[in-house]
Amino acid sequence: MGTITNVLLCSFVVGIAQTTVVLEPDRPFLQVQVHHPEAFLECCYKTSENSVKVLWIKQDANKTLSSPVQLTQRVKNVITDSCGTLTFKPVELHDTGFYQCKLAGNGFNLLSHGTYLQVYQPMKKTINLSESAKNRILTAEGVLLLLCVLAPSVTLLCKSKRLKQLEKKKAKKEEENIYQGLNLDECWSTYDRIERSQPHGQYQDVGNIKEEEEQIQLEKP
Repeated sequence: MGTITNVLLCSFVVGIAQTTVVLEPDRPFLQVQVHHPEAFLECCYKTSENSVKVLWIKQDANKTLSSPVQLTQRVKNVITDSCGTLTFKPVELHDTGFYQCKLAGNGFNLLSHGTYLQVYQPMKKTINLSESAKNRILTAEGVLLLLCVLAPSVTLLCKSKRLKQLEKKKAKKEEENIYQGLNLDECWSTYDRIERSQPHGQYQDVGNIKEEEEQIQLEKP
């Protein structure tokens, strides 16, 4: 019975002590470039206690291990009346992680919500070009783009012109093939035979056949 009473009394005392410390909202995320001159994390609170210890705990990027932050000449913990500030001068790539501050005092032990610090490394330029070189490259790209647009059109025009010339040559060759091998004298003699074989009327115009009097016998009326 006495043990239960002691536990309840301790819990009551701790509860009263914890109510004397109120945590301020933390910055949830901070992104800093590597080798930046300075970065800092704050853990602020309100309390009526005379002395509050502020310790920093780091959880790695994989969120598997938590360990106290090792303070060095580069990493320092600055404590004021109502805030604990963890500073990095300068920032290094391995500083990336989730940081929480631990408030400890007379009968209380609290952890802040924490801040995730992300240290990034900017992409390096593979080719360092001057502005004049960039302008020349842009001009060349514009010319190439114009050629890519005009070249197909010119090619189509040339092809259509060539096809028209080939069609004209083909039509001309076909006309030549029609009359090829024909003898005009034979054509006229054939025409004459056709004309002579046709029956003539009772009368015949003598004035138009003077040249053929010897070959053709005139019909008498």
